[in-house]
Amino acid sequence: MKRRQFIKTAGVGIAASAIAAPAIAQANPEIKWRMTSSFPKALDTIYGGGEVFARRLSEATDGKFQVQVFAGGEIVPALQALDATSNGTVECCHTVSYYYVGKDPTFAIAASVPFGLNARMQNAWLSGNEGTEQWNEFYKKYGVNALPLGNTGTQMGGWFRKEIKTVEDLKGLKMRIGGIAGQVLAKLGVVPQQIAGGEIYQALERGTIDAAEWVGPYDDEKLGFAKVAPYYYYPGFWEGGPTTHAYFNLEKYNALPKHYQAALVNAAAYANTWMQARYDVLNPQALRRLVAAKAQLRPFSNEIMDAAFKATNELWAEISGKNAEFKKYIDLMQSFRNEQYLWWQVAEYGFDTYMIRSRRQGG
Repeated sequence: MKRRQFIKTAGVGIAASAIAAPAIAQANPEIKWRMTSSFPKALDTIYGGGEVFARRLSEATDGKFQVQVFAGGEIVPALQALDATSNGTVECCHTVSYYYVGKDPTFAIAASVPFGLNARMQNAWLSGNEGTEQWNEFYKKYGVNALPLGNTGTQMGGWFRKEIKTVEDLKGLKMRIGGIAGQVLAKLGVVPQQIAGGEIYQALERGTIDAAEWVGPYDDEKLGFAKVAPYYYYPGFWEGGPTTHAYFNLEKYNALPKHYQAALVNAAAYANTWMQARYDVLNPQALRRLVAAKAQLRPFSNEIMDAAFKATNELWAEISGKNAEFKKYIDLMQSFRNEQYLWWQVAEYGFDTYMIRSRRQGG
């Protein structure tokens, strides 16, 4: 190659590199966000969902998009996570939407309501049926949008200081139970208390409350509830498949490059699947240990279940009469639930029932 031609060609290459490098840097900016959680670090599965999300997001962006996760109380109190995200104190949070029924009871439906959807149905509604898009229309007025970020599966009915056999036994009982489920149990005489996860044990130990529900065997064992309330009831009919959500400040989210938004969505989907799988692995082992340690496992009686179902439908009618948005979303959820159970009773229930019976017979 002639010297003059070489210099000309090299000059073009240098110029192209000088233009391309800033363009690439601009397309992949370094971003650092904070995520405040509603959960304590000790609960590695539910709190861990936020950490898994942050790690996956970092990996997908070559470390350019970092989210630091903080436990409830480190930046703001656990039950103020949504407010902190909405007002821009933090860019995002990991929480459960039914904590915010004081703003609007409609919030509860996005997570779980009594006699609602199980975990698979909830994921199908939110991820496979445009449910997330429907919910983000609702969240807009709070300055946030959201993605599912974990599901615990059907929860337990909680820990009680005394046996609960009838509806009469519930009257006057002070119970830690969050959100709209507390309104249902209040119709049965329960006095609901909303207490953050990290404070439940002390309340039970001191006798400030008579009963408490949290999640299920793995988390409940870590929190030590069996030491202060021996009776362990099931099922948690108020949480058939509760979704935890990541909420994002809408202005901050919209300002992200599109491929960062895509990375964020994919990281949330991964963490959503991870949490459910971890609970399914760990809960059976923890339940065995709890029963071996003398926890008294009990089912809620049919009387209590029937009374709670009736109270739930009464509450939905009352709220729907005053709140058009609640009516819209509860109708959507119930319609989806009924369609799902049409299918569920044919294959899923038939298979599971047989396998449970086979296991009992030593199969």
